[in-house]
Amino acid sequence: MVKRQVFKDCKVDVLGMVLHNLPRGHHAILTSHLKANLERVGLPFAGALPDDPLLSSVRLDDVRHALLADQLYGDSLLTDVEFDDVVVASQRLEELLEVLGERPGGRPLVVTSADRLDIVLGLLAAQLSVQGPGVAGVLLTQAGTQRAGRNYAKSTVDSIFAGLVKSGLYKGTLLPVLSTDRPLREALAIIDRLDAAILPDSARKIERSKLLFERHIDVNAVVAGLQRKRPNRMTPKMFAHSLQSMCRADPQHIVLPESVDKRVLAAAAEATARGLAKITLLGDPATVASEGKKLGLDLTGCEVVNPASSGRLEAYISILVEARKKKGMTPEQAADLLLGDINFFATMMVAAGDADGMVSGAIHTTASTIRPALQVLKTPGMPLVSSVFFMCLPDRVLVYGDCAVNVNPSASDLAAIAITSADTAAAFGIEPRVAMLSYSTLGSGSGPDVEKVTEAVALVKSQRPDIKVEGPIQYDAAIDPAVAAVKVKGGSEVAGKATVFVFPDLNTGNNTYKAVQQSTGAIAMGPVMQGLLKPVNDLSRGCTIPDILNTVCVTSIQAMQFKRSAAAAAAAAAAAGATATA
Repeated sequence: MVKRQVFKDCKVDVLGMVLHNLPRGHHAILTSHLKANLERVGLPFAGALPDDPLLSSVRLDDVRHALLADQLYGDSLLTDVEFDDVVVASQRLEELLEVLGERPGGRPLVVTSADRLDIVLGLLAAQLSVQGPGVAGVLLTQAGTQRAGRNYAKSTVDSIFAGLVKSGLYKGTLLPVLSTDRPLREALAIIDRLDAAILPDSARKIERSKLLFERHIDVNAVVAGLQRKRPNRMTPKMFAHSLQSMCRADPQHIVLPESVDKRVLAAAAEATARGLAKITLLGDPATVASEGKKLGLDLTGCEVVNPASSGRLEAYISILVEARKKKGMTPEQAADLLLGDINFFATMMVAAGDADGMVSGAIHTTASTIRPALQVLKTPGMPLVSSVFFMCLPDRVLVYGDCAVNVNPSASDLAAIAITSADTAAAFGIEPRVAMLSYSTLGSGSGPDVEKVTEAVALVKSQRPDIKVEGPIQYDAAIDPAVAAVKVKGGSEVAGKATVFVFPDLNTGNNTYKAVQQSTGAIAMGPVMQGLLKPVNDLSRGCTIPDILNTVCVTSIQAMQFKRSAAAAAAAAAAAGATATA
């Protein structure tokens, strides 16, 4: 019960309980009582595995590995057998046979010194007889101060064992005999410390475990619990693993302009080493190499571009002048801007197709980072640029938007934010269930702000009927199933299980994400920009190396999404052109 509470506190679902090593003699009555008591407190009891002598025993193979022993005789398959006791043979052979004869049904390991080959031959004879006492095997240890070359008639014993095999008169398996160079006392101490583990090559133990499971565990109940429908929830670890897996599968070219920051250099080295992205740093190559060497970083996989000597500078000037011609931009002004602002130069690399995305902000403000992108990377037909944060809570990842860009969005703006946020969530493997937030839940309150959200919800439903959306709705009803059951009548695909939260204005969104971040210790990944032609993302000036890596991954996945969208649009245009021609 304590362990279940620990799992519950950590937001881990508990399927049920299986008890292991229950005393075999009391198995039936204990199982009955446990099942009734545990199910009374809501913990499914799948069954109990009884204790088993085989599972609690040590194998000969474990002894062989622990002592680095050689196998002198016997079938190698017999080392995957267990022994239930250790018998030290220091007495005469006839006395040993008497001791073993008093242990009916036992399978001990007999340990003796290498000069007692008479014991080996005697136990071999006993094994050949169906009436002789059974042993699991024999271990020969160092015989006192062994003299070099002394084999204690081992060659004769070798001939006897070999003769039995060749003669064909004995069809059974021969007694396994192991030999170690360790003294008797040391060998016994090592054997005493061995654990009765179930290892990958413990074939007999594995088969016995399967048999016990089939006999004593309610497999149908376990399978039914696994198949029970549960909310699809993305945890932070799953999210991070998913991001990195996608990035490694298709590394994108990301430019990091702030090479003067050691955190950026460290993140660039790690991203390259882990194959997450192709990295370009902006700065003087010699300076960057020197700083990397001081920090012990391998930056050989990163490209370093000096804007002042770049062969692409003139092309960037032309693109910038064309993009800003309505504002009267001249080539001289464009050159000054590109050489005086590394974020502008990096953004032009993205605009020109020389990089797939940009990440900056470790030493720059959000405005300095995103202003160039707003000027040259705005999507035609989509005037609204917005942002989301990925809120990595202990047990789930949520999407908050817009918490960084739009101060007081209109109903149409909120609808656009909801649609792009849902698409962003889906691109990152999070099932989008959009909650349009307000101080009212489905008409419980009224006012201009509520009406704005109501209109925005209607727009989302008309423009993108495929998106699951609910609103106006309060935060508690959107995230808590118990509250949703009270406040939202008639059922909802979103209430109580929302994954995307659209705030009515920047004041609410920005304060909420910071309140959640500071109060719960959640990682706030973002702001992730939406509505641009190509991805440009901002870092917090207090960012860590993992923060930079995460943002590089996010930017890379956005770049993949943009490429897929562009390819789909081109294919559609080509198909339309072919149809028109026909």
